[in-house]
Formats: sequence, C-alpha cells, structure tokens
Amino acid sequence: MQSKVNIEDNNNNKTKFIFITGGVMSGLGKGVITSSTAKLLQLLGLKVSCIKIDPYVNYDAGTMNPIAHGEVFVTEDGGECDMDIGNYERFLDIAMTKDHNITTGRVYLDVIQSEREGKYLGQCVQIIPHITDAIKNRLRKVANDEGLDIVVVECGGTIGDIESLPFLEALRQIKLEDGHSNTLFIHVTLAPVLDVVGEQKTKPTQHSVQELRRIGIQPDILAVRCKTPLTFDARRKISLFASVEEKCVISCYDAPSIYKVPEVLESQGMIKVIAENLLLKNCHLQWRDWKSIAKSFYDYNGFVKIAVVGKYVTLPDSYVSIYHALSHASAHIGRKVEVEWIDSEEFEQNRRGVGEQEPKNSSNLSFLRKFDGILVPGGFGRRGSEGIINVANFSRQENIPYLGICFGFQLAIIAFARNACNLQGASSTELDPNTKDPVIVFMPEQRSMHNMGGTMRLGKHKITIIPHTNASRIYGGNKTNVIYRRHRHRYEFNQDYRKLIENHGMVLSGHSDNGRRIEMLEIAKHKFYFAVQYHSEFNSRPGIPEQAFEAFIKAAASTS
Repeated sequence: MQSKVNIEDNNNNKTKFIFITGGVMSGLGKGVITSSTAKLLQLLGLKVSCIKIDPYVNYDAGTMNPIAHGEVFVTEDGGECDMDIGNYERFLDIAMTKDHNITTGRVYLDVIQSEREGKYLGQCVQIIPHITDAIKNRLRKVANDEGLDIVVVECGGTIGDIESLPFLEALRQIKLEDGHSNTLFIHVTLAPVLDVVGEQKTKPTQHSVQELRRIGIQPDILAVRCKTPLTFDARRKISLFASVEEKCVISCYDAPSIYKVPEVLESQGMIKVIAENLLLKNCHLQWRDWKSIAKSFYDYNGFVKIAVVGKYVTLPDSYVSIYHALSHASAHIGRKVEVEWIDSEEFEQNRRGVGEQEPKNSSNLSFLRKFDGILVPGGFGRRGSEGIINVANFSRQENIPYLGICFGFQLAIIAFARNACNLQGASSTELDPNTKDPVIVFMPEQRSMHNMGGTMRLGKHKITIIPHTNASRIYGGNKTNVIYRRHRHRYEFNQDYRKLIENHGMVLSGHSDNGRRIEMLEIAKHKFYFAVQYHSEFNSRPGIPEQAFEAFIKAAASTS
C-alpha cells in the first residue's frame, strides 16, 4: 500500500517505532490494542507491521503446552509463534514471518553463537550492550527488510517482570538513538471499578507508570482499560500523577467486538496524538469496509451452535484461531456463533476411577444432537483421542455437519476405517505403536529427527484439489484447483489403505507433495463431512472467512 501520509522529521525518514507495554496485570488486551493501533495506521495508508516480544526463555512457542500458554500460531515460513501473531495477521491481513516473534531464547542463542564464533573479539559479553544490541538489531532488521513506515512492537509480560528488563532497556535505547519524533511509548493499564465503592480507581495506573519511569521510560500515551469510558475525574487524576497530557489518556472501554476497538481508539483521539508525536501530516483515515465488517460481529440475525470437541478446551485460548475463523464465517452470513467447548474425554467409555461417577457425556453421544455442527481441532497424543473417534463416527452416522482440522482429520479416518471398513483395530501409530492396521503413520522424514522444537512439517505448502469434489466447490474461486495452507504435524494418512477407504465411500479430495500426502477428505452423501490435514483457521480473516469454515457454517446454519 502506498503511503498517503507525509512523514516529517529530521532523521532521514527512518522507520518509526511504537512500543506497547503493559502494567498492573496480564490479560489486559495489549495484543488487541497493538493490532488496533497498527490497523489505524494502515488505514492512513502507511506500510505497517507488528512485532511481538516474548520474554520467556523458550526459543519459540512450539514446545509449550497450549493449556498453559495458549495456541501456537504457525506462520507461512514455518514459525511456531505466540498467538498474538495471529491477531496481527487477522487485523492487518498480511502474512507475518517467524522474525515477527522475538523471544529471550532466540536473542541469547544469537549472542552465544556470535561469542563462540569470535565475533566479539575477546570482549566480556554482557546484557548491555550485547543482548540489548541483539534485540535492537532484530527489530531494525524487520523494519528494513520489509521497508516499513512504522513498526508497532508489543512487549509481552508486565512492568516489573525480571525477564522483561533487557527488552525494555533496548526499547529505551532506541528512543534515545532515534529521537522523540521517531519513537513513541503506549502503556496499557487498568482502571478497575470496585463494587463496594462504585468508582474507577486510578492507583493501579499510577503505580504502573511509576514502575515504568524507574527504568527510564516515560510513556507518551496511556491506554487505560475500563468497562465504561473513563470519567472526567479519573482522566484528570491519571494525567496529573502520570505526567501525561489529558488528551494522551485514552479510554479503552469494553467493545462489542475486538474489531470495533480501532473505532474506539480513533474516537478517543489516538491517531491525532500519534500524529503529533511522530510528525505525521495529512492524516485522513480511509475506513473503506472495515466499519461494516466490525459491525457484522455484533449486528446479526440468528445464531448457529457449534460444538468444539478437543483436548485442550479448559483454556479456550488454545483454539483462539479456531474461534475467530468460526466467528468470521458466521458474521459473514449474518449469524452469531455460539461455541460450546467440550473435552473429548467426556465421550470415552470405561474411564472411571474407583468411586468416580460416570462423566455426564460419556458414551452419551446423543448430547451432540443439540448442535448445528461439530468441529474437531488439532491436537497431539493419546488422551481423549478415543472420544474424538467416537464423535467423528457419531457425526457421520447422524448426518451432523462435521469439520476436522489436522488431528480431527486423522481421527476421522480412523473412525471411518473402524466403523465403515470393518477394520476394528485401525489406529494411528501415535496412539498405538503396535496397531495391526496403522491407517495413520509417522511421516518418513520425521524418523531422523531428534529435537522436538521446530521439526514438524511446518508452514505453507501447495495443495492440489481433485476436480468435481466438494473440496473443489468449497474452494471454487481458485480456477487452477490449487491452494496454499499452513501445516503443523508429524503423522499422515497411510496410503496403503487408500483403495479400501475409497471403496467404502470416503473421497480423498486433495493432496500435496505430488500426491505423496493426502490433505482433504469428504463423504459425498453426507450433509457436510469435511476434514483437512492443514490448519485452515490460520488463513481466515474478518470479512474474508476461510472457505472450509464458511462452507461448514453455512451447512450448520441450514440445520438451525
């Protein structure tokens, strides 16, 4: 997109940086504020992108438990990243790379490798300047490689965390080196309302700003999270004690949809303040269809009820892209999606311990009849897998719309092999290494892998769709019957069973790697029974739902 904004400064039109930090507590919505700020700048015509800093020592999010950390978002180049990268992609509709997620592990590995190679010429390697320089180099590399006008950088964690200090020091140094007109700090805080008192409390924000100032950073803008707009008194008090102009205290009150947040920020004067600080001239927002897209998420006509049956449902953030893809598709047809997250173990038999009651849904699959559709997302491991196999078979038998993603694709094949092809012992070698009918097997190239991190089949791959199938109708806008989707798996369909599976009515309607890998399955006579090996949810956007999700929701809505 060509820049329509005049950028005036005395530093040779350097890329400008906006740094977003958070205080008081986690979960305030820094990712949404980062995405929304970047979206507003993009709507000005600037070339913008986002970077997420994660202070944990892991190299990336790939080996982290989704129940503890949330979804692992996969980039097109195979990066296993923090779920906030998905937020950035959905808001900006641009593909991020693994370089957009910086972790402590990545930075320290860079520095240690450089030290081993003798690049520091015998210096004593220290946090300052070597670690902070490595952080700055990573930020500037993304800016330069992509020719960005502005980079919005979200620093994970909260002010006061020990692990965040090197990153905050690096950001402080960038402000010192690049100048005030090229850098801007937005600090996200909280103004809670205590039920007993009934007024917005400003002390958490005051203390958070004091902590930030102790490490040498004075915020330029405060984005204050609150249930309702800040009162005049609260805004005035925050301004006075945080040493921030009142116009720079932005009231980030609850919105009916996260896609409405850019409008909330704009109405509070966010763009005007940013423009004054970064010397942006001729700032005219071109909303195009963004407002109507945002409205579709809370102005709807009817509902569609979806059961998401998975392994990690105790933390819905484990499946955050799944939820957004469902909401994109339902909003696109004027419905609101109602998701019920159901643990797949609830549909397994004989799992009671001594003295335990039978789970409420165990073997009672009829519970699922109340839903318009059933979705099984990705996952790994044995726990809960038999429950998913039971659900996949029940959906097929009851003609309930079914969408399987990755693990949901593999277990749908097992369910079909057992119940339609009479292979009672069919399984995956992941679940049963000694199965006599391994319809799902370890990918051959994975056998030489020893490390867990970054070794799966990851990232974007070309997929060929078989003509005259449901898949070709779902992705009918592509005349060449070719799509590109992201993957994250170690196991695949064993094509030794292909003829048997197809002879019993399952259509294998998409493949990749010159036919070596099956990517899609469907059952033609079913209302909607479709599953994919790839993670289609990562390609969904507000206003542009991913096609498999859109087809699934349309089928589900037709039953409601």
